[in-house]
Amino acid sequence: MAKGIMYIDGQRVPFDGEKNVLAVIRKAGIDMPTFCYYSELSTFGACRMCVVEDEKGKIDASCAMEPRDGMKIRTNTARLLKHRRTILELMLASHCRDCTTCEKSGKCHLQDLALQFGVRKVRFEDTRPVYEKDHSSPAIVRDPNKCILCGDCVRVCEEMQGMGILNFAHRGSDLVVSPAFDRKLSDTNCISCGQCAAACPTGAITIRDEIGKAWRVLYDHSKRVVFQIAPAVRVAVGEAFGLAPGANAIDKLVTALKMMGAEEVYDTNFGADLTVMEESAEFLERLKKGGPFPMFTSCCPAWIKYLEKENPKYLKNVSTCKSPMQMFAAVLKDQYAKKDAEDGKATFHIAIMPCTAKKMEAKREEFQHDGKPDVDLVLTTQEVITMIKESGIRFAELEGEAPDLPFGMGTGAATIFGTTGGVAEAVARRVVEDKSKNTLQAIQFSGLRGSDVIREVSLPVGDRVLQIAVVHGLVNAKKLLADIEEGTAYYDLVEVMTCRTGCVGGAGQPYGLIPVKQQRAEGLYEADRAALIKRSERNPIVTELLAELGEQRAHELLHVHYKQK
Repeated sequence: MAKGIMYIDGQRVPFDGEKNVLAVIRKAGIDMPTFCYYSELSTFGACRMCVVEDEKGKIDASCAMEPRDGMKIRTNTARLLKHRRTILELMLASHCRDCTTCEKSGKCHLQDLALQFGVRKVRFEDTRPVYEKDHSSPAIVRDPNKCILCGDCVRVCEEMQGMGILNFAHRGSDLVVSPAFDRKLSDTNCISCGQCAAACPTGAITIRDEIGKAWRVLYDHSKRVVFQIAPAVRVAVGEAFGLAPGANAIDKLVTALKMMGAEEVYDTNFGADLTVMEESAEFLERLKKGGPFPMFTSCCPAWIKYLEKENPKYLKNVSTCKSPMQMFAAVLKDQYAKKDAEDGKATFHIAIMPCTAKKMEAKREEFQHDGKPDVDLVLTTQEVITMIKESGIRFAELEGEAPDLPFGMGTGAATIFGTTGGVAEAVARRVVEDKSKNTLQAIQFSGLRGSDVIREVSLPVGDRVLQIAVVHGLVNAKKLLADIEEGTAYYDLVEVMTCRTGCVGGAGQPYGLIPVKQQRAEGLYEADRAALIKRSERNPIVTELLAELGEQRAHELLHVHYKQK
């Protein structure tokens, strides 16, 4: 990698391996404006906001420049300032400017830069047609009128997920970003992962907002509103209130939800422990019967949707276990049925999730009974943050309150479900015969944890050695499937998470790049280390419930068979 010294605005700045001049500029403490640059994607170089000027007056985009020893550049000159203001003005001229009512108001990068550079008026007429909004997806909403053609969504969909649902269409002033043939998202193979919405700097792609529905039911006294909180939510929700990424704020969140009108607040960790028990039992049964292998985990709804749409031959390999959210919801509705009949209230169940695809999962026919969904509403971490702010609650100052019992008890194994490798590790803790502390540590350092996009581990269980793979990012899962088909790889168990870093990096979480997501993951591991119970089979509420239900009723409530869509 190149190394040397650059001179930025007269400042001597060493570089060593930075992939472009933009990274060196930021290293120098200068916040260079960008729209189309996303450090975890390929360089696009389209917006030209990050241009710099060299000694000879040549202007070029710093994101596309390689740093060279002795290079001298200026980042702030009269020409560059005029250039950036003009770009912003042109963007605003072809942009729907209903900023005060926009989903991204206050979080919009275009809005931020317009304020930063003092753009107070727009001289140019908006000649673009008004495009129809796309509300067809259960997870996200597209508003092409707010698109600035940065291409971030296009590259995320292709490079991170390998789906290619969005792309540029037409040419010149007619250029737009849309699915092929201008179809609705619901008419494509979109898996509802929402990573396009996470990357979008404006309100062109946003998470489907269901806050209004949540408030209405909280104000309805004929409803018993019961929440569940996913593992990954607790280590991200506090970021919006000044807490560090990875800080475990579940107790504060419980308090906030009770203040907002929740009657009961439970922990999805309980559902995760149920999943471990059922999934590990299914896995051991497959080992006895000889397959089919690999067995794929079923916790990620976007992964299931991908297989249904594009690779249905692997549906037989997917675990029949429901996701923790759906397991918990099925048990909850079953347990509350008698109580509802006695007091005349209807239980309304809200799940707080880090994942936009969970909105899609909750609406699936498989998770409805008598025409009613087990999960009535899914709110993302971002939506809950908005509701807390609307309530005026000083989140960081709250006294914590533990989740309610009996469904508030979870183990450390359940907590780590929120990060890549967590499901596989929890299952490994369950299936190994040696339950000693040394074995627990051996599993921890086996390679199941980490940041590599594909990780392979050999784990001795009984008289055989299990081959386990962990993969995150759908584009990487596709590569793993290709290796399996070619016969160059064999696995007994494969954990797949569609989003990079797992659920802590879900599109419903506050925006953050990989380092922030890794801090959240470490927060989950810290919660696991502090947990009194490390293994799911030692959760007394879970074991008691499974014994009470019996094998047949448990299978009815906790399992599902996916079919090609």
